[in-house]
Amino acid sequence: MRIVFMGTPDFSVECLKALVASEHEIVGVFCQPDKPVGRKQILTPPDVKVEAIKHGLKVFQPVSLRSGKGVEILQELKPDLVVVVAYGKILPDDFLAFPKYGCINVHASILPKYRGASPIHYAVLNGDRITGVTVQQMDSGIDTGDILNIKECEIGINDTTEYMYEVLAPLGAEALTETIKMIENGSLKPVRQNESEATHVGLLTKEMSGIDWTASAFSVHNKIRGLYSWPGASTKLNGKTLKIHSSVLCDIKGNNIPGEIIDSNGRLLVCCGDNNTIEIKSVQLEGKKRMDTAVFLNGYPIPKGTVLG
Repeated sequence: MRIVFMGTPDFSVECLKALVASEHEIVGVFCQPDKPVGRKQILTPPDVKVEAIKHGLKVFQPVSLRSGKGVEILQELKPDLVVVVAYGKILPDDFLAFPKYGCINVHASILPKYRGASPIHYAVLNGDRITGVTVQQMDSGIDTGDILNIKECEIGINDTTEYMYEVLAPLGAEALTETIKMIENGSLKPVRQNESEATHVGLLTKEMSGIDWTASAFSVHNKIRGLYSWPGASTKLNGKTLKIHSSVLCDIKGNNIPGEIIDSNGRLLVCCGDNNTIEIKSVQLEGKKRMDTAVFLNGYPIPKGTVLG
């Protein structure tokens, strides 16, 4: 089968690798244009482009696919199937309709839950215990197409978004490989999504970082691990921003003000709005490096009773 692959970030790379290792012909790879990165704004290629070049694949980085520009490239490549994994642009209808088998997408949630840009983050933020990947037949909506294949996995109580990316990327590659085999042998059984169960999630912003200590300990813990490593969860300590990189839930109860530190002797326990507590395991004070909490407290002791936020 002649396949065009479309993807941009690191999450997409495992699926591209799986296709390269298959018997199929990868006739072209689409990704977003190179972007300036870091303080020096060095023009940097996307992870998918780097991987594609390793294998000598043709790379296309159009600014837009509209006005027939995307179809012009497909006419040259003549794909039977287009595979999309976190490409980052909406595909126009003429593009979706061009390949023999249409366009399929590997989405990092169990659809119809968490349609949109940040499905992994929101699964962790909401404290879900199960997530997965869905391969869907793309249509003109955002993640609204028929479900072709689903693979599920667990989210551990301390698993972060960053960790779940590492789990879901190879799971997506496995689901994609299975789906293409089903397309080839005619065993595919598309299932329509239940619109009554659909939820949509947007892009994350830095404004989401602030911790609301009046929330439950479970919610605060989920925010810390859900926003790791970007944009990260943070609070205020003596007027300075304190990033909190990791935490665990505690059995200790506290009848204290939300955000109050109830133990700072070698560890940092904070009371939340439901009188349950979390233990902060690693922090980064404004202008400083990330540290384990015990090391941080050696150089920056915090009195018991200090209120964060």
